[in-house]
Amino acid sequence: MSESTPMAPEAGRAGVVPVTASRRRRAHAGLTADDVLRYAASCLPTRPGPRTVGIETEWLVVDRAASDRSVPPERTRAALAALIGSPATASRQEPAHAASAAGTAGTAGGDASPTGPTGAVLAGGSRITFEPGGQLELSGPPAPLPLAVSRLAGDLADVRAALAGAGLGLAGMGLDPVRPPVRWLADRYAAMAGYWTANGQEAGEIMMCSSASVQVNLDAGHDPSDVARRWRLAHQLRPVLTAMFAASPARLGALTGLRSARAQVWESLDPTRTRPVGPARVAAADVACHWAEYLLAARLMMVRDSSPDGSGLGEPGETGPHGALPQDANGHGDARLVSVRDGSTFGDWLRGAGPIDRPPTLDDLRLHATTLFPPVRPRGWLEVRYLDAQPFDLWVVPVAVTAALLDDLVAAAGAASACYDADDGWLTASVHGLADDTLRAAALTCVDLALDALDRLGAGSDLCAAVARFRDEYPARGRTPADHLAERFTQVGPAGLLREETR
Repeated sequence: MSESTPMAPEAGRAGVVPVTASRRRRAHAGLTADDVLRYAASCLPTRPGPRTVGIETEWLVVDRAASDRSVPPERTRAALAALIGSPATASRQEPAHAASAAGTAGTAGGDASPTGPTGAVLAGGSRITFEPGGQLELSGPPAPLPLAVSRLAGDLADVRAALAGAGLGLAGMGLDPVRPPVRWLADRYAAMAGYWTANGQEAGEIMMCSSASVQVNLDAGHDPSDVARRWRLAHQLRPVLTAMFAASPARLGALTGLRSARAQVWESLDPTRTRPVGPARVAAADVACHWAEYLLAARLMMVRDSSPDGSGLGEPGETGPHGALPQDANGHGDARLVSVRDGSTFGDWLRGAGPIDRPPTLDDLRLHATTLFPPVRPRGWLEVRYLDAQPFDLWVVPVAVTAALLDDLVAAAGAASACYDADDGWLTASVHGLADDTLRAAALTCVDLALDALDRLGAGSDLCAAVARFRDEYPARGRTPADHLAERFTQVGPAGLLREETR
């Protein structure tokens, strides 16, 4: 869908109030373009010192006795109740503006209580939150790579053990292979669903309710030139890492013919919020400018709008597949959120052609930024967002490989050279994975570079061994996790695959 295509008319989803052209008013003085640029620059802070990594893993929650049925977050949360109770430092899931108050974006800030606004905290510091389809997200606090991995692995083991006692398990793959999307949460996700519905994009519901990823959060850089180098490489690696870690070959009980159907879902969504931010090869001085331009040009998905009877998210009484939807499942406390359906951008609102009768504020800009999903997103660090969730414990491999290639200068130079011929292979990566010769050669070079770098970075023998096993099982053989999943799908069926992956 082109950027100039107008939004569809009101689709009438319960619980979401559309903002249409008839509601527009001339805005008064508020934010300026300079304010947006300053905010964009704050999303790319420089920080000297040792590198850290934050890890976010998403998992499909499965009822092992009925793997074809969706699991509501309330059931998952009840199974985990005994684990919740240890305060810890905030994770990189924390909003940048909250974390920056403590000095370094992404490393502190927010409410660190066991049930604070960003989710329950486990013993190792990981936070538990839920995606709208009930997917469980486990987000670890930023730390040097070996510590970040070991902390999250420990918390994940505790979560799996607790869920197993309730007959539940976690399956790692980029898309649910059998269950249709079901939205359990109503807070901001009701407004988000209203936007996708008005835009005529079924893929939006799939993305929200049926997808899962591994997200690697890395320091922006030591200085502006380092930020630009890391920014360029994170984008250059996209086709190769998408292919190497493709793990979503099936949906709705059928093989799709793709290695990463999740990548194709993202590709089909509103390009004003999912395309890359500016050109990959960008000068150091221009990264923040391109992010500011992106923020201004992207369509508004939702806005805060105080209702006459007070604040609240969605409409009271909105129902899901089994009754009332939780209004605040992850502890958020925003004013009422309404979907924007008239195609207006943040830049339009800034110029006075906004969807509601007030000027935008800095909080509005921050909310808007959370509704943008480029493959690499600046958020006080670099969010690498294009990786499929991985089966069982393979999640450590994309984390280690991505961090090693960006953090080690020798590996970074080699990876940039290896990926040069694959730079435009995004669609090829999602379809063919490492069956494509160019992507396979680049992937094998990159994983070898990463292995050498991990040794130099002191990653530890266990992490290096996990990457080496992955290298021999997949890139060396021109295979991806999706190939294994597709074979098991054929042998045991979609529900059997989902149940099997919770082992």
